[in-house]
Amino acid sequence: MEIRGVIPALITPFTPDNRIDEIGFRENVKYLIEHGVSGIVPCGTTGESATMALEEHKQIIDIAVDSSTVPVIAGTGSNNTREAIELTRHAADAGADAALLITPYYNKPNRNGIIAHFGAIASAVDIPVILYNIKSRTGINLDPELIAELADIPTIIGVKEASGDLEQISRVIELTQDKDFIVISGDDALTLPIMSLGGVGVVSVVANIAPAKTVAFVNAIMNNNPDEARRLHYQLAPLVRAMFIETNPIPVKTAAGMIGLANGHLRLPLAPMDSQNEQKLRSALVAAGLIGK
Repeated sequence: MEIRGVIPALITPFTPDNRIDEIGFRENVKYLIEHGVSGIVPCGTTGESATMALEEHKQIIDIAVDSSTVPVIAGTGSNNTREAIELTRHAADAGADAALLITPYYNKPNRNGIIAHFGAIASAVDIPVILYNIKSRTGINLDPELIAELADIPTIIGVKEASGDLEQISRVIELTQDKDFIVISGDDALTLPIMSLGGVGVVSVVANIAPAKTVAFVNAIMNNNPDEARRLHYQLAPLVRAMFIETNPIPVKTAAGMIGLANGHLRLPLAPMDSQNEQKLRSALVAAGLIGK
């Protein structure tokens, strides 16, 4: 299995009675695969994993594995190490190709606690593990030296970097370039510079609604076509900004509904966009040619 290219962080559609919309989820996965994505991430932040019950979390991973013909990188992280182990074991048993593990949030573990947390999960399964570094969500930054130390754990094969700090990301790649370890962008806006530094792709939000163009963009980078990569970067930039006009996944889930994909409601405490931001989002979709005026 090769992890590279465009890997959408999937939205989770819900039915009116607040259950998982399995049919809609499967249709969305099919749509993305038909437009060339290289993998999928169910149960990430974009999928509203924070409001899923444990059994729902497992259900989504099962459906994703059953629906996909591309690698499935299951979000199985938690600030509860035992729960993360349970979810990661389930993902492995279900046939997921890898697990994506967010840094423990809220607890604020020290360095030894972080190492012990990821080490316990990695030793409990035999599928590859990818770290997820996003201080804005967790309150903790995995510094480059810590990531390099975690990279020595055999089953930890990479990091999804969403720190927003290009100097840090460059340092991570520098420290791990002689290891069997990948860095993948966790920020659509920084995919071009991260991949230019040596990143292998992006776990993408915008790819949910513009998969073909996002794939073309990343392919241009991988094929060493900088002029085309820059052109597509700037074409996508307004749409990427619109995806973060409010807290993710509020805009992307709203946009999915606007272009005809399964989306359903947002689960509290997330709430619908205000009318002004919704109009800005709609205008961005019109400008991108995804919906009519």
